[in-house]
Amino acid sequence: MTDMDATTPGPLQRFGARVVRAGRGIRWYVTTLMGDRAYDVYVSHLRAQHPDATPLTERQFWRQRTAEQDRNPGARCC
Repeated sequence: MTDMDATTPGPLQRFGARVVRAGRGIRWYVTTLMGDRAYDVYVSHLRAQHPDATPLTERQFWRQRTAEQDRNPGARCC
């Protein structure tokens, strides 16, 4: 066996890596779709676009977001 053979991933390792990558993509999509990442996105935006502003706490953010959705329900089903 050569050094290259020891470091070259076999078909099972490549398949496993694809499954893990697909799982991460699905998790990202679902958490983004459900709004789970909304606070993280808000903080990232605030730091990039308004570096001097103090971000709301996570609790304040969710309260404000919920209140805004209640005032303007838009195209929600419930």
